[in-house]
Amino acid sequence: MTNVVMISPGYPAEMAYFTRALAAVGANVIGVGDQPVHALPDAARDALAHYEHVSLADEGAVLATLRGLTRYAGIDQVECLWEPYMILAARLREAFGLPGMTVEATLPFRDKEHMKRTLDRAGIRTPWHASATTVAGIWEAAEKIGYPLIVKPIAGAGSADTYRVDSPADLGDVLPRLRHVPEVSVEEFVEAEEFTYDTVCAGGQILFDHILWYRPRPLQMAQHEWVSPVAISMRELDVPHLQGGRQMGEQVLAALGFDTGFTHMEWYRKDDGEVVFGEIGARPPGVRVVDMMNFSTDGDVYVGWADAVVHGRMRPLEKKYNVGSICKRARGSGRISSITGLDGLLSEYGESVLTVDLQPVGAPRRDWRASTIGDGIVFVRHHELQRVIEMTERFASDLQLYAQ
Repeated sequence: MTNVVMISPGYPAEMAYFTRALAAVGANVIGVGDQPVHALPDAARDALAHYEHVSLADEGAVLATLRGLTRYAGIDQVECLWEPYMILAARLREAFGLPGMTVEATLPFRDKEHMKRTLDRAGIRTPWHASATTVAGIWEAAEKIGYPLIVKPIAGAGSADTYRVDSPADLGDVLPRLRHVPEVSVEEFVEAEEFTYDTVCAGGQILFDHILWYRPRPLQMAQHEWVSPVAISMRELDVPHLQGGRQMGEQVLAALGFDTGFTHMEWYRKDDGEVVFGEIGARPPGVRVVDMMNFSTDGDVYVGWADAVVHGRMRPLEKKYNVGSICKRARGSGRISSITGLDGLLSEYGESVLTVDLQPVGAPRRDWRASTIGDGIVFVRHHELQRVIEMTERFASDLQLYAQ
């Protein structure tokens, strides 16, 4: 039996399902995390053969803990799907002589500027970009790149602390909000539609791939409270307008030397058909997109990933549906006071509505800036893409949550 150390097996929430999947494919799973064992989700706790509660921010303590464990059991693999601790996982692999991503291989997935420089050398189109650690450096980069531009953390994930800047005056407004960020990437703003390219790989081969279409772009979702973020998991990946991004995704994986595990890439398609790289992480996408993959295939991508990293294989999954997600943000502040429009939408779309997971009346409204999901999420699916577009637009406009 393969002994797999899973870093942070219960947080974020979807890590519990990856932990359970490792056990499901026959691995002996050892959890190491900074949650007390009683705080672990049941799916994670029930799957673990052993758990060590230790601060993941203290690399020495984690290393000492695992050295102690090796007196009783060998360690065959270290897995981590939570971005902040991927370098830690790589250092542990190097310390114990284990296979998997090294620190050198992990760095381009964590440092956006390093990532883009590597891809520039491979001839892959990236936004014009520069890194900066000082206010003066940001102004210099902005002058060189030109407006509009994007300013975001070098080691960030998602849209946190990410700003579109259209003028020097805008940049002056944004700079005070970035005082806590040690290094930023300043890059060209690409006017285009935005997609993902997500993969599960083993031995350098893509075993499963997936494309998600953002509506609107994530930066707009992050900047405007009134937006209901929508994403659509595409059933047909062979259509012409997706081929450039799909091919670029394969080139990116080759340029970065990615071997085994999950990847999540974001890319842009301009009106003239040009595709531009966005960024990539050696992790699954968030906002329950792996659940969307499962709804699309009627399969289990969590188990597929586990099979890939433990056994080097994955059962083929057929994409049967387009799947849409609609995230909702309540209007007002305080506690949820009412939900309108839901009954009519459920009556109209029936079995195409898979999940309605909304904050109930009386629950406190969540901070929309802290999570894309906000006050709840709805999933819909259908064989026809246009039907999913219609449903997501209707749920975005007609379903409303109010707080007071």
